[in-house]
Amino acid sequence: MTLPLTPPRVRILLDNDTGIDDALALAYLAACPHVEIVAVTATPGNVDADQVAANNRALLALCGQPQVPVLIGAREPLRVPLVTTPETHGPQGVGYATLPDPGPADPQTGERDAVDYWIEAARANPGELTALLTAPLTNFAHALRREPRLPWLLRRVVIMGGAFYYQGNTTPTAEWNTHVDPHAAAEVYAAYTAAAEAGLDEEKLPIVCSLDTTERFEMQPALLTDLAAAAGCAEPEHVLAGDPEGQRSTASNPLVRYLSDALRFYFEFHRHYDQGYIAHVHDFFAAGIAAGTLEHRNRPATVAVETESPLLFGTTVADFRSLWGKPANARVVSWNDPETGFAELVERLGVLARRLEPAD
Repeated sequence: MTLPLTPPRVRILLDNDTGIDDALALAYLAACPHVEIVAVTATPGNVDADQVAANNRALLALCGQPQVPVLIGAREPLRVPLVTTPETHGPQGVGYATLPDPGPADPQTGERDAVDYWIEAARANPGELTALLTAPLTNFAHALRREPRLPWLLRRVVIMGGAFYYQGNTTPTAEWNTHVDPHAAAEVYAAYTAAAEAGLDEEKLPIVCSLDTTERFEMQPALLTDLAAAAGCAEPEHVLAGDPEGQRSTASNPLVRYLSDALRFYFEFHRHYDQGYIAHVHDFFAAGIAAGTLEHRNRPATVAVETESPLLFGTTVADFRSLWGKPANARVVSWNDPETGFAELVERLGVLARRLEPAD
């Protein structure tokens, strides 16, 4: 896939469970002038849905987009209890980062159901909206139940989830988002199988960013030094493996300070699990595909999710050779370019951070 020099306008419905890498993805989308964030909906995952929504409202305000609607849909997975990840993303979902209280939700949108909002938006804008799903697929499964024509109504769907020829990050075979609500993921892929059988164009099948390729986006702490420089911070920003755990950023720029404090927690988490002082920023890569700014290649496949086996619960399986005799229901990313992607991230966020810097 070769990207145009100037990406066309993209209108995104984002469903997330913010989440450190979800927060990075949201800030990145806010930094893309060609991207309109139509709404951000909260799915329970890394933290509960209310905390997800609060994180989203606060981050959108920080990024200069407080007008974007933030809504809550499901509050639990379809059939299993919710399991959150304070050890991975911190008790509030954003590591050591702190933001001002975003205040109460907009009364015109805060009480609306996220799933209804998605369906109404898709019906009102057929073929125009891109769905970016960086959370468990609970809300999307509910939306497909209520409106089976969503695969035709949406312009594009991008999913961060699954692991195919790759180790899981929650069990030996299962990836986190899928493992939180495997029944929802199974319903989503089944809905796209039915849509494919009914003639859905292959270009409208979900693009799946699995661990096979998202873990290639391995952020090093030096990227925060580059970001602070791009943002025009008064002093260099250094996040070092030898720093005391929990050390806070003193960056002069509020966005750099927020991302640095969030990502420090993520670096420490990965080190605790013997992966080094790095951070896998899965959701940024998915956001770049949705925004049309990051190169990738993908392969059609028939994806299914295991929901019965205790040993393989939440495992995703991709049939790339039509051995099941079913049509492709997804396009699984097979290649990406992390070096170019990280350069894009620093450039976009640097411009946004400079714009947000308060005047002296």
